[in-house]
Amino acid sequence: MSVTGKVKNGVVVLPPGAKLPEGAEVTVEPLEISTEGDPYLAAVLKLAKPRPHWPKDYALNHAHYVKGHPKKS
Repeated sequence: MSVTGKVKNGVVVLPPGAKLPEGAEVTVEPLEISTEGDPYLAAVLKLAKPRPHWPKDYALNHAHYVKGHPKKS
């Protein structure tokens, strides 16, 4: 049986409905994402870098900066 949970405040929280018997021994191994050999993840991480030269409101007003639409407030 395999169950995937998340750590919150140093405690592993299992999804609702995941039941383990009381006193069961478990092994916890963190899942790591490796971009080595995965060109898609490498491209996404490259694009996800901060762009300090872009205006601060670029996400809100991208249509203005790209197509010239009126700015949103």
